[in-house]
This record gives sequence, C-alpha cells and structure tokens, in this order.
Amino acid sequence: MSYPSRGNWRGGGGRGGGRGGGPSASPHFRSDTFKAPHRGGSGFPRGRGRGGGNGGAARGGRGGFGRGGFGRGGFGRGDGRGGGRGGGRGGGRGGGRGGGRPSPSSRGRPGSSFRGGSKLLIEPHRFPNVFIARGKEDALCTRNLVPGESVYGEKRISVESAADPAAPHDKRKIEYRIWNPFRSKLAAAILGGIDELPIRPGGRVLYLGAASGTTVSHVSDVVGADGVVYAVEFSHRSGRDLVNMAKRRTNVVPIVEDARYPARYRMLVPMVDAIFADVAQPDQSRILALNAAYFLKTGGYFMLSIKASCVDSTAAPAAVFASEVEKLQRERFRPTEQLTLEPYERDHACVIGTYRTAGSHRRGGDAAVHATAMPLADGH
Repeated sequence: MSYPSRGNWRGGGGRGGGRGGGPSASPHFRSDTFKAPHRGGSGFPRGRGRGGGNGGAARGGRGGFGRGGFGRGGFGRGDGRGGGRGGGRGGGRGGGRGGGRPSPSSRGRPGSSFRGGSKLLIEPHRFPNVFIARGKEDALCTRNLVPGESVYGEKRISVESAADPAAPHDKRKIEYRIWNPFRSKLAAAILGGIDELPIRPGGRVLYLGAASGTTVSHVSDVVGADGVVYAVEFSHRSGRDLVNMAKRRTNVVPIVEDARYPARYRMLVPMVDAIFADVAQPDQSRILALNAAYFLKTGGYFMLSIKASCVDSTAAPAAVFASEVEKLQRERFRPTEQLTLEPYERDHACVIGTYRTAGSHRRGGDAAVHATAMPLADGH
C-alpha cells in the first residue's frame, strides 16, 4: 500500500482533495482494492465534482476537505462559488454579489434607492439650502456643491431649472443629493421638526465627531462655497475617508485629532458660528464645553447629539437626557429645545441652544456669580 506523495492525512488532504468526491462518489468502491492517489486528498477515488468532502454533487462548493481544512465552499450545497443557499458569490437569497432586493431598512447603504418616479419636484425647505424631493417617496436633500461626485453612495438627482428667473427658457441642470436620516443625526433632527437650524449659508461650523464625512458633506452643501466646515475626527481610519472627501470639497477643513484637546488644533480653527457635536462619549458635554470655550463666539449656537447608552447604560434615556441638559447649563450653555430622534435612532436626543447669552450662568451655579467682586456684564 503506497501513501500519498503530496498531502497529509490529518488535514484531510494537502493540495488535492478539492476534486475528489466522498466515499459515496463511486457505488463500486471496495476497501480491499483501495489505492491511495498520488496527489494527496483524503484517500478516496476521484469523483466527478469539485466539492470534496460530502461532495459527489457536480461542482458543489469549491473546497470540501481539500487544501487542508474545509475550503471555500463548505459542503457543496449550493451551486457556483458561494456555497450556502444563495448560489453565486453573494450568498443569502439574492444571488450575485450584492445580495437581494434592498429592504426599507437598508439604511442608505450602497444598493438602497430613492424611488422618485418620472415626475420629480424639488421644493425648498424652511431652512435655507435644504430641500425636499417630492415623488413617489419624499426625501430630504441638499444641493450638491460638487456635481457628479457621490460621497457615501447616496442617490443623486438632476433637475432642470432656470438659471435666471428673468430668462425662464435658459435652463441648466442642478444636482441634488438625498440626505438619509438613518445615517445622519442632523437629518433626523430636521425631519423630527427642530425649530431652528444653526447651520446657515456662509456660516462657519465646527463639527466634532465627523467620522467618514457623511453628514459633514451635507453640512458643506448647506453652508455653501462662502462657508467653512472644520471637521474633527479622532479615528485615523475614518480620518482617511474624511481627508479624501475634503480634497473635492474646498470648504471642508479635515482635522484628525482628539476633540478632548482643542488646544492641539487651535491654530487651525477660528471663532465659529455653531458647533455640532456627535462624539458619543460619557463626557461629551465636557468635550463640547472645552471646544466652545476656545472657538464658539458669544451668542453662538450649539447642537449636541446624545446617545443615552454611551453616557449611562443603566439609567432610563429620559433621565440621561435631563442630566446632560443640567451639565450644559452649568457650562454657560442655554438649551432652547430638545427632541428625540425616533424613529431614525433609538434612545437618541438632540439638544439645541446658545452659548453665553442671557439666562446662562457660570459653572458652580448662581452662587459663584454673586461671589465675584464685580458683576459680569451680559454676553461675557
């Protein structure tokens, strides 16, 4: 009895095996006439499939027991290379690479779509530079500052519009980008019905927790070419995507740094009109206060996205939101409105307000204000 020249018995076959069927591959198999193959494998005659293992079926999976281990295709249950039930490379039920039909909960990932229909109407929102696309499904959108460029695989729509109202026949195409509220807390807050949006055309915005730039790109659309967005992100991996996005958007300044230490990027950021904070940290109110002390002008606006489980996973979300509002008030913020981000985000809230205005007080409460020798003037 000769042993295989290539392969090994413990791993079920070295390089071979992939083409060999299982013991059921040949109905006339007899143990007394067994001869080991010369190319390894698990020691069984060569079947017709490529599946190996329980293979035997034509092209079942790809690996079987070959190449040491269970290979790429499992036990050869599905046709093609993907194994599993789906067939093809994509697996699952959809087949192909991309999976099946996108579901309503696809959250804006590549493959999800906005069904505008043949008749699409763009209406201005009550907030400047924010629009609503009316079609079979209504959607929030912003005018693309860089036509032809997509940031995170969002759907873009082009509409012909008159460049000058005095010349209605002189039309040009204007491109809009769908703003997905499931991927942007700012979009969720707008659709939730906030009374005021501090981010305005021509404004300067400091964005804390920019991630890959999904929401930052829409803020860039809102402030326009005359505004600036200073985007701070700590993760270097997300920071690479942010920098690549900023290469095409000249009004975005990417800063890959820790928002807990605003002194490290103080030379890059001037006084701003608004701060949007989405850092999801237990000390997020303190992080916002530190950056506001450096960069937010007196009377400026802030928006804080609060994720209850990141602050205190044991307390009720409503109690966490109330506690964060109290912390903001001690840091001379004056919250003016608060709303939850349901149904787009669970246990999230957005707090909006102003900084160093009448009604806000210093850290330590009113007693600290009365203890000073000279009373503070309004706005300082």
